[in-house]
Amino acid sequence: MISVLVVEDDPVAAAAHSLYVQRTPGFRVEATVHTCADALRTLDRARADGAPVDLVLLDLYLPDGHGLRLFRTLRAAGHAADVIAVTSARDLTMVRQAVSVGVVQYLLKPFGAAALTDRLDSYARYRRTLGRSGEATGQEEVDQALALLRTPERAALPKGLSAPTLETVEAVLREASAGISAAAAGAAAGVSRITARRYLEYLVETGVAVREPQYGQVGRPELCYRRRVDPS
Repeated sequence: MISVLVVEDDPVAAAAHSLYVQRTPGFRVEATVHTCADALRTLDRARADGAPVDLVLLDLYLPDGHGLRLFRTLRAAGHAADVIAVTSARDLTMVRQAVSVGVVQYLLKPFGAAALTDRLDSYARYRRTLGRSGEATGQEEVDQALALLRTPERAALPKGLSAPTLETVEAVLREASAGISAAAAGAAAGVSRITARRYLEYLVETGVAVREPQYGQVGRPELCYRRRVDPS
């Protein structure tokens, strides 16, 4: 499981972000804090316990300091957690500064669950790609891993697929923890079985879902789809 520290001064936003993280397979919330000081204490405590935090969702405007200043403090203290900036700061200078200090993604408020889930799923695939030991097979492998962080997965859908329907099908898939057939997904999403299968197959192709045969009493096995869970 990828452990996440949510750092957000707005209690309502903090609760929402924590809920989105908890609902994303493969992720768990280590803690939710509202200040730079509490963030540093939480990271120190987790490291001392032998379970350092993997990822920080970091608001940039905090009551006791700026998020990027906190990031520099964390690095100086030896914390290796990756950081996704979650902020309303649209100033391009701020974006450049965030990139320069090593923020892996920059997500503008306000956003919904699907937007954050996309970033988290991309981050999980990035970790799977570069998490192994040894050397990269070549430049292409490195480029593909970095592209997962820099390119939104839903930027350009295949012809015939729409973002709203994709979000609906993925929400159905998310609720079906044990897996679901294309027919059942279509019924839940309000689309045909064939349409649901196209979207489910797209989620398989992009690494969000996996497919496996489900054997019944008689006849051919039916394909079952479920969200991929990061093993780390």
